[in-house]
Amino acid sequence: NGSGKTTLIKSVLGMVMPSAGRITFEGQDIGQQWAYRNHIGYMPQIGQYPENMSIKQVLDMIKDIRKQPQTDSDLYQAFGVDKLLEKRMATLSGGTRQKVSACIAFMFDPKVLILDEPTAGLDPLSTEILKDKIKKEIGRGKLIIISSHVLSDLDEFVSQIVFLQEGELKFHKSLQQLKEDTCTEKLSKAIAYLMQNRDLSN
Repeated sequence: NGSGKTTLIKSVLGMVMPSAGRITFEGQDIGQQWAYRNHIGYMPQIGQYPENMSIKQVLDMIKDIRKQPQTDSDLYQAFGVDKLLEKRMATLSGGTRQKVSACIAFMFDPKVLILDEPTAGLDPLSTEILKDKIKKEIGRGKLIIISSHVLSDLDEFVSQIVFLQEGELKFHKSLQQLKEDTCTEKLSKAIAYLMQNRDLSN
């Protein structure tokens, strides 16, 4: 908490302007150009949707806003969301809201996915379904940015680690390099080792 990850995500999404530095997409500075956002899928930590709308209405609203057809229905079917379309958002559990958010993030087959605490609130089966989907999209060459406190979820598919603390970038290393530097085999143990030894920059 307070690491700066929310500000970073909002900056990438164009919701706030960074006070320093720049953000590029496919080699181009995003500046005041917003078209790049059509190539980003975002799954928030807590999805905020109109409570009086049904799942179907929310999905239709997103399609209308994006003015794009749905091209990826993998999660839509795997999560069983297609059987819950008439349910009102106000009646959904936290886990089902997460499923809706995941479906929206992936539904337009974006080049970049930003997933903020994606497995929070999901049951074990749904967590594995989402992790399998993430691995599939990585295999297709997608850039996937994941913010997570559940480090055990990340070992299977992350290649690069960016560690933020109190608004500062402490390090950016490959997972392999991090494991070698700490003589550990798991990401969670590597981070715990660094925090215990207060050596997050070398």
